[in-house]
Amino acid sequence: MGKIGCCAPSRGRSAGLAAPFLAANSGVHLRNCVPVPGGVALVGTDRPQIIADGEGPLIRKRLRDLWWEKGATSVAQFRQFVAATGYRTVAERWGWSFVFYSHLPDNGEGSLGIEGLEWWRRIDGAHWARPTGPQGMDAQDALPVTHVSWQDACAFATWAEGRLPKEAEWEHAARGGLGDVPFPWGDDEPSDENAHLVNIWQGRFPNCDTGADGFTAPAPVLVFEPNGYGLHQMVGNVWEWTAEPFVVRGASRAARQLNAKAKGQKLLKGGSFLCHRSYCYRYRIAARTGNTPDSTSGHTGFRVVYDRAP
Repeated sequence: MGKIGCCAPSRGRSAGLAAPFLAANSGVHLRNCVPVPGGVALVGTDRPQIIADGEGPLIRKRLRDLWWEKGATSVAQFRQFVAATGYRTVAERWGWSFVFYSHLPDNGEGSLGIEGLEWWRRIDGAHWARPTGPQGMDAQDALPVTHVSWQDACAFATWAEGRLPKEAEWEHAARGGLGDVPFPWGDDEPSDENAHLVNIWQGRFPNCDTGADGFTAPAPVLVFEPNGYGLHQMVGNVWEWTAEPFVVRGASRAARQLNAKAKGQKLLKGGSFLCHRSYCYRYRIAARTGNTPDSTSGHTGFRVVYDRAP
């Protein structure tokens, strides 16, 4: 099934199916924004947990003021985009996408899986409007849109007269003015018992999610307390595509080898509802991963940023 990232299943190719350019359609997109002040931003960490991902070191960059969507792009927002433009996502054009096994009847028995990551199943007909396939329920408007590729996210952002954020911008916004903290709310580590902070996995991955946080799938985009800038779920819930390639900083041989292997991949931030410290400790601000720009799955979405007030 192609190259596989630890957290995000990949189609294993990075060419073809380029998203068409779409003219912006101001006034149609349901914006729900807050201002995020610029200044000196912190990026990365001097306390990396997954060194191979290039989480460190901590560096500083100067940023300008931006406007951010309070939550990840919702199904309702994406539905407006599709209605206005007739856009068809990569998953629709390919005819399939990756769905987590426990969200399927009979745990997806009989569907194609990924060796070593059998919890991801290739489901024909799965896409943004039918996230578990043609036999499943329609996507709910308040949920984050998923099964969207980087190409799809860029197409939406162009239509909305916005863009995807850069990594420094994303981390600055996620910190919410708290400085060098691992989570948008501060230093408190979420756990299977302390589950009110974020939508991640509780229990033993991948066989038992207790749903102690209230969810065993993506949660509505504006639940859980916002951070200091008024942004909801900057970690957990769904991975968010960014504007940049996935590159490990540094000139070491290991960094060069990783960058060669990840050539063509795009950077994702934030982790998802499937993250657990025992398996994928990437629901931290400095955490990061990469995937090919045509890859789609049931735990990947995006958020739009604007260079001027909407």
